[in-house]
Amino acid sequence: MKLIVGLGNPGEKYAQTRHNVGWLVLNELARRAGATWRKEKDADVADVRLGAAPGQKVLLVRPTTFMNTSGKAVAPLMAFYKLGGDDLLVLQDDLDSPFGLLKLRHGGRHGGQNGLRDIIRLLGYEAFARVKVGISRPPAGWDPADWVLSKWREGEAETLAELVRLGADAATVWATEGLSGAQGQYNGTDLRPRPEPVHTAPHDDNRSEA
Repeated sequence: MKLIVGLGNPGEKYAQTRHNVGWLVLNELARRAGATWRKEKDADVADVRLGAAPGQKVLLVRPTTFMNTSGKAVAPLMAFYKLGGDDLLVLQDDLDSPFGLLKLRHGGRHGGQNGLRDIIRLLGYEAFARVKVGISRPPAGWDPADWVLSKWREGEAETLAELVRLGADAATVWATEGLSGAQGQYNGTDLRPRPEPVHTAPHDDNRSEA
């Protein structure tokens, strides 16, 4: 058994906000697997199998406690199934990475992500995997708390859809091949547009000097 947790806030109000990108990736995994959600005390959960048949058994978890208390949903499930850090993957937004960048990490601090902070606090350790989807730092004049709860802009839709798809792919490889396999294929994936090359006029070595 593996646990994949998507971080976000419950309710339609938050569904398309930057802070909920973990839920978007988790929902894509559930869609692919034909998952049926059921309600637990502090989470929606679904039993699925990921990868080639017979597949790896995975419990998908959407905490319904609101972001800042996500650990209330995760820690009891980890204890019930007797799982350790190597069995847990958290899908999260990453304020410190530019939008379009996908990272896979094992362990490390929470970086100010309050859902991750609460999971670490209640588990008592940091040693588990994360898929981090960059949402960029806020523009000048924005409070970070307002920025993470802001909705995606129309021009970001195509990149967001691709990030969600790739995040779900990375989570599937993590479940079936481990973190190193997923990192080898997806860590550092960068969907940001490349700058146009600067063309300069050829240098004329035959010019006479005045």
